[in-house]
Amino acid sequence: MAHAAQMSIPATYMRGGTSKGVFFTLSDLPPAAQQPGEARDRLLLRVMGSPDPYEKQIDGMGGATSSTSKAVILSKSTSPEHDVDYLFGQVSIDKPFVDWSGNCGNLSAAVGPYAVANGLVDPARVPEHGVVEVRIWQVNIQKTIVAQVPISHGAVQETGDFELDGVTFPAAEIPVAFLDPADGEGAIFPTGQPVDELEVPGIGVLKATLINAGIPTVFIDAQALGYSGCELQEAINGDPDALARFERIRAHGAVKMGLIAHVDEAASRQHTPKVAFVAPPAGYTSSSGKQVEAESIDLLVRALSMGKLHHAMMGTAAVAIAAAAAIQGTLVNLAAGGSERESVTFGHPSGTLRVGAKASLVEGRWQIDQAVMSRSARVLMEGRVRVPGDVL
Repeated sequence: MAHAAQMSIPATYMRGGTSKGVFFTLSDLPPAAQQPGEARDRLLLRVMGSPDPYEKQIDGMGGATSSTSKAVILSKSTSPEHDVDYLFGQVSIDKPFVDWSGNCGNLSAAVGPYAVANGLVDPARVPEHGVVEVRIWQVNIQKTIVAQVPISHGAVQETGDFELDGVTFPAAEIPVAFLDPADGEGAIFPTGQPVDELEVPGIGVLKATLINAGIPTVFIDAQALGYSGCELQEAINGDPDALARFERIRAHGAVKMGLIAHVDEAASRQHTPKVAFVAPPAGYTSSSGKQVEAESIDLLVRALSMGKLHHAMMGTAAVAIAAAAAIQGTLVNLAAGGSERESVTFGHPSGTLRVGAKASLVEGRWQIDQAVMSRSARVLMEGRVRVPGDVL
């Protein structure tokens, strides 16, 4: 019996913020995968080693968590106002689908360095030493991201002393700005309210802030769910009943936000919306053993991604936190003290993160001009990824 040979595809394995993913240049993909559709999805699933009923992704590049089962496809932008077009795919670990419904804020920090290193940014704009501004068109949500990429000796500087909780080693700092971060053409508050009543069968009526900034997110008060906001991963991920409750909240929140028509559709839209719970500041010991003092943060936030509590914080969810904190009356703003603010430092399972956003009320609707945070990125491996040829 004849067996198909493996395909060999140029690829780069990169860390961006607290995530990792496989990066491709669009023109390097097999022709069938250069267009959206089943062929592309099958390819990326096989690259990652999905779907895997063991949930380990042993036969692929995925790392068996939502933070490490990601794919990025980049190309030189067709828009004169941007350098690079950035498409993000969240690859399911145990199910046969790729979710294209949102962005990854963490990997956004790696897009600029990849674009510079792979000739997607005009080399004439890259200084010998200094910073190059890379304007990124985020294809999934049709928004602009601006990354300030450090350059040393004409190449991307990856090493440095910037420390990011959730990442073991320091690296070079990359400030990332998310411009007008409301997802797509939607309003910041899909329901028009900073706080809604969300009825969830089996749980009851919960107060919720449903916000559409960075990534659609459902924020719930931690106390209403019986939590302190200091929980680490094992407290949630080791509790199947808790995970089921959060998934019900997420599904009903998605319906109320207009993202899906029926809760049954949530199973095939795992990447969005996110669900998070918030609480006033309190001291706790992070997953690394670092002590986080209550005085060093404005509030506590824990967020779930792809059905599990995240080990740190998704970059796009951090944008949602910054936006909600900037608007008085939201659950996030109230947990942070209820005052008007343009930045917030929050505690997450791995430590703390500071993010900034400025909100303004325009003709009766809230808008966020931009949200800003610092991340880091680094190439982990570059070369070619091999995939069995019969996948296409």
